[in-house]
Amino acid sequence: MARLEGKVAFITGAARGQGRAEAVRLAAEGADIIAVDIAGPVSEYNRYAPVTQDDLDETAKLVEAEGRRIIARRADVRDLDALQSAVDEGVAAFGRLDIVVANAGILNYGKAWELTEKQWQEVIDVNLTGVWKTTKATIPTLIEQGRGGSIIITSSVAGLRGLPFTAHYASAKHGIVGLCRTLANELGEFDIRVNTLHPFGVTTPMGLDASLGEILAANPGLGPIFMPALPHIMAEPEDIANVVAFLASDEGKFITGVQLPIDLGTLAR
Repeated sequence: MARLEGKVAFITGAARGQGRAEAVRLAAEGADIIAVDIAGPVSEYNRYAPVTQDDLDETAKLVEAEGRRIIARRADVRDLDALQSAVDEGVAAFGRLDIVVANAGILNYGKAWELTEKQWQEVIDVNLTGVWKTTKATIPTLIEQGRGGSIIITSSVAGLRGLPFTAHYASAKHGIVGLCRTLANELGEFDIRVNTLHPFGVTTPMGLDASLGEILAANPGLGPIFMPALPHIMAEPEDIANVVAFLASDEGKFITGVQLPIDLGTLAR
């Protein structure tokens, strides 16, 4: 039997990249999927191409190809009502909720004192407040069901160290760690586990954005901070999804409040 047979997972930022890989991986393990994504532009400061409705539709096709059901809806994680609507629709259709993957996020670059107020606020709103809204929309259902659950939040290496040119992003990702640890304590009595993942570079449109390379070329002395210990440059989205599947399954049933790096040894430097 697949590890997640009969389970239901809610995934944000599911249209492509890590979110899509997570949706497909959890479906392959037997889970039905409630997928949301803004499927449109988020910030004028992002240099990578925005997600589209076609991307979200492709995720749905890939999940269905695994023989699982999916409800895929457009929703901005900054919009609590939209998130709640998707959760409610999915639970009504599939009968339960077991796994929450708070994956949606954005990234752009700049020196801390040169970021605009809008640039700062957008990253905080999506990457930190959006995670809180995702948990707010899902936790009451997990508690009411009385079956426990697993909440997995995508942070970053920038959530564990101060990466240059990402003050807004690093602040949000560090904030996620505090949220995770607090939720792990608050939800432990309900057998609901909460953990954060901390990838380094991942081969997604966001991860392959050329902006960082351009900034490092102009500031070469900071380059070693970004060097991994392992002889690899970046992880694949599927590498992250494999860890999500583990934490979502009973194999991770005693793991909560943990910050798990998937960082190619970057933090060993």
